[in-house]
Amino acid sequence: MALSPSDQGWNDLLGTAPGPRMNATFVSLARNSDVWEIARSIRQVEDRFNRRYNYDWVFLNDKPFDATFKKVTSSLVSGKTYYGEIPREHWSFPDFIDQDKARKVREDMAQRKIIYGDSVSYRHMCRFESGFFFRQPLMLNYEWYWRVEPSVELFCDIHYDPFRFMAENKKKYSFVLSLYEYEETIPTLWDSVKKFMKNHPEHIAEGNSMAFLSDDGGEKYNKCHFWSNFEVGNLEWLRSKAYIDFFDSLDQDGGFFYERWGDAPVHSIAAGLLLKKEEIHFFNDIAYYHVPFTHCPTGEKTRLDLRCHCNPKDNFDWKGYSCTSRYFEINGLEKPQGYEEQQE
Repeated sequence: MALSPSDQGWNDLLGTAPGPRMNATFVSLARNSDVWEIARSIRQVEDRFNRRYNYDWVFLNDKPFDATFKKVTSSLVSGKTYYGEIPREHWSFPDFIDQDKARKVREDMAQRKIIYGDSVSYRHMCRFESGFFFRQPLMLNYEWYWRVEPSVELFCDIHYDPFRFMAENKKKYSFVLSLYEYEETIPTLWDSVKKFMKNHPEHIAEGNSMAFLSDDGGEKYNKCHFWSNFEVGNLEWLRSKAYIDFFDSLDQDGGFFYERWGDAPVHSIAAGLLLKKEEIHFFNDIAYYHVPFTHCPTGEKTRLDLRCHCNPKDNFDWKGYSCTSRYFEINGLEKPQGYEEQQE
């Protein structure tokens, strides 16, 4: 996908990209206090990609956005900006949650020093990203989304339109980083997943990625997941009956509040079971950092052609705590040249 300076079309990378645009948007969940962190992320995305494509950007918040947030972000985005306030029912405890039980869980997790274990807002965020962001009125206008969080970094130029790539290659979900989830945050998640699979066999795709999620054919979860703070995906899939049934089943079991289920394993398990293997894509050439992990493209020529500024030694893909090797193996993909040098 990368062009080098000697290739025809290199100079075109300086101007607006030709061709039609997809029905797509960037989407960021942010607070007013995140304004300078999200400004940094926007500038990264604009400089490396969107200045040539001018895609829209939707910002979502459980409180009204203030004038400073709107001024700063709208001045940075080359496309149109939209600001949505999340309805209370999408950012609160559902009626079926036992508040005392949920509080005791948070107290216990705080004592055990589990990351975000005592946080109410983090749980609301995970539930919202799992089941509601794609149903917000502003998001209903789009078919594709690219999730961007505050304080992320893009290390390389992006010479093509990832939205168009996804559509033309029949992809529905994508990632750049994968890793193992903390066992303590999801002790019964897989039990809930197995219940869903039993109740809804019609939603389980043939040729799915169960082998990415489980080492024993589905009896136990191996904790592998795609890191969802970077996603390019298909909104119509998330709004499908299969995904909504999946989310509703998990939501009713209460694990977002009685445990600390993250949106990353929820999205990953859904993609792994409800999509065919070939509908999930790994973007090796989109270089990305979100504390504490880095995806730096494997292959020196790619890094030079894309004017990358990441250190390949920081690349997490082939290290022991990453699940990306497993993704390559279950899909029969050849690992990029030079990956051995980045293993621990």
